[in-house]
Amino acid sequence: MVEVRKGMPPVKLGEHEFKKRFLSRFIDPAFEPLKAELDKIADAAWDGYKNSRKAPHTVKAGPGFADPDYDLSVEWLEARNAVQAAQQRFEDKAAPSRILLVNGSARSEHTCPGEMSKSWRLVELSEALVKAEPGFECDVLNLSVLASEFNRVIYPCKSCVSTAMPLCHWPCSCYPNHSLQQNNDWMNEIYPRWVAAHGVILIAPVNWYQAPSAMKLMIDRLVCADGGNPDPSSTHGKDAKKAKEIELAAWPYPRHLAGRVFGVFAHGDSAGAETLRDSLHKWLTDMGLIPAGKLATVDRFICYLTPYATSHDDLDKDVDTQEDMRNVARTVVNAVKMLRAGKLRQPDGGLQEPRQK
Repeated sequence: MVEVRKGMPPVKLGEHEFKKRFLSRFIDPAFEPLKAELDKIADAAWDGYKNSRKAPHTVKAGPGFADPDYDLSVEWLEARNAVQAAQQRFEDKAAPSRILLVNGSARSEHTCPGEMSKSWRLVELSEALVKAEPGFECDVLNLSVLASEFNRVIYPCKSCVSTAMPLCHWPCSCYPNHSLQQNNDWMNEIYPRWVAAHGVILIAPVNWYQAPSAMKLMIDRLVCADGGNPDPSSTHGKDAKKAKEIELAAWPYPRHLAGRVFGVFAHGDSAGAETLRDSLHKWLTDMGLIPAGKLATVDRFICYLTPYATSHDDLDKDVDTQEDMRNVARTVVNAVKMLRAGKLRQPDGGLQEPRQK
């Protein structure tokens, strides 16, 4: 018998508290003349919350799904179509090679710090090199906009995997959840950008021995790329009991990003750079991505134990670190060339793990 454990404290709000929280975003006096209209909007939002309308727009799943009559979210189907189109582009031998450059730092001159990050400068070095390579395209994913751009958000992973792997859908179906006002989730755009890439380069500073929070949000939400279920109708959405039964009947744990190559550049100012580099390397290899080479996974200290105020000056002087960054990009570019020419293969690519997870 499959058991679904429950017993955590309730989180459902009453109408008063819900509307108080909902209207708190309109505290600016500029909204005061619109109070009557906002009250009506709050009433509509309360109705959606009270009735748990997570996905207001749905269509029947149709042919190709385990349950053709299941009502699938239109927004999830759009995300799925984008991922499938990206996979076709990845497999198109005539298409240009694509490198995804990820800026993991949240620092930006466009919000509180008032200054650009060193990670962004390293991204620019890599971008220039990749763009100069014939037959290559560069896609820059700048995670700093989570802190500086209006309504740009990545919601936290809900750990569906820990209940049962088939409950974690590919792409993620946890969001948007309109009843909780959890919409505009950026991951629906980020998933296809990872899928379309032949090579990925992660560039990030150390935040307390770990990846910056913006990058960690993306990392956690990419769990669905490693074993995720491409058919939400098979679990009737988020039916935990059904998902457990499917997993116990033998789940194949498909690795949706396997076979791409990667590089990592982690940097710090006093400690933790090696820890972060090692963590990112292990995460990517666990998902079946291929390390491009020794020079493609690097940790360096910039402005080691010197004032933060002059850290950009220290990077200006550290031409060796700048060249290390270029070497990461060069190595990933070379690995992508070999990959697409059929000369770079995973030694364990055809093997089956005896205990998959």
